[in-house]
Amino acid sequence: MLGLFLPVGFLIASSLVVLGSISRELFFLQLSWASLGLLAIVALYFVDWRSIFNYRWAINILYAASILLLVLVYFSGPLIHQTKSWLVFGNFNFQPVELAKVSLILFFARYFSRKHLSVARWSNILTSFGYFAIPAGLVALQPDLGSASVLFVIWLGFLLLSGLPWKRVLVACLVFLVVGIFMWQFYLDDYQKDRIIGMFYPEKNALGINYSVNQAKIAIGSSGFFGKGYGQGTQTQLKFLTEPATDFIISALIEEWGLLGGILCISAFLFLIHQIIKIAANTDKNFEKFICLGTVLAFSWQFFLNVGSNTGISPVVGVTFPFLSYGGSSLLTSFFLLSIINAIGRKS
Repeated sequence: MLGLFLPVGFLIASSLVVLGSISRELFFLQLSWASLGLLAIVALYFVDWRSIFNYRWAINILYAASILLLVLVYFSGPLIHQTKSWLVFGNFNFQPVELAKVSLILFFARYFSRKHLSVARWSNILTSFGYFAIPAGLVALQPDLGSASVLFVIWLGFLLLSGLPWKRVLVACLVFLVVGIFMWQFYLDDYQKDRIIGMFYPEKNALGINYSVNQAKIAIGSSGFFGKGYGQGTQTQLKFLTEPATDFIISALIEEWGLLGGILCISAFLFLIHQIIKIAANTDKNFEKFICLGTVLAFSWQFFLNVGSNTGISPVVGVTFPFLSYGGSSLLTSFFLLSIINAIGRKS
């Protein structure tokens, strides 16, 4: 249990330190979400997840609920930052895609643990694609291509972990390459294309589409090994750095706490991933292995996109750094996955 929650505790503490230097309101909100998540883990500590998820209907209900919420947000969600990703309940904003990530991991863990011996059959590949495409398509319509890519990585990762032959992997990649070209030509908005192009030409439109990434690089590059000190980050405090609480929180952290702070946070995250993989290796049930490895896929891809957007090696797509970025939806669903993995670890 400590192997999971020590790195998570360090990441949350780091998040609170950064948010405290940015906004007292965000600090207390994140503290509230973190406290609620920890209380939920304590409350769920004695829940027998294995018994609950042995019933297929429990996972099916969760999957169906996530689809219904994605449909609801598409038709009634407000437009925030050019996307319709949130359901608003008074002062609380909820992102249904976070529930969709959890439900897809659990759904595919159940599906592939039963079908893994015949995953090479096209019928099973296409069936699993359908289960992926419904939520991913709804998320892409928001449009939130970053989160849609997380769902894609979960699906593709499960296929590979289940022993999909490499020839069929190559066929699938070619199909998605064609789909990607089609989306570029007929679906992506100009600002989305500019973000991808800007990744290769950071000097182009430095005050426009590349402004956020360039400011993040300045924040990181000017920090030094120990940083500028709490509340002393010029890019962050003078608001040159956009979205310092979410998309660019690692840049805000490094600016004030230096390369050392960044290394410690990234090391804590990698240690968390190592612990989850270790739990997966120690359980003898495919279903439980897949839950752990599906979580690793989702967390790792989000980590890559978030850190990559801060350093210019991936486009800015608005994906959170697990347990570090501000956000109640992301934090609570991540804690939910962690509580299941903790239960698996205790019983294995």
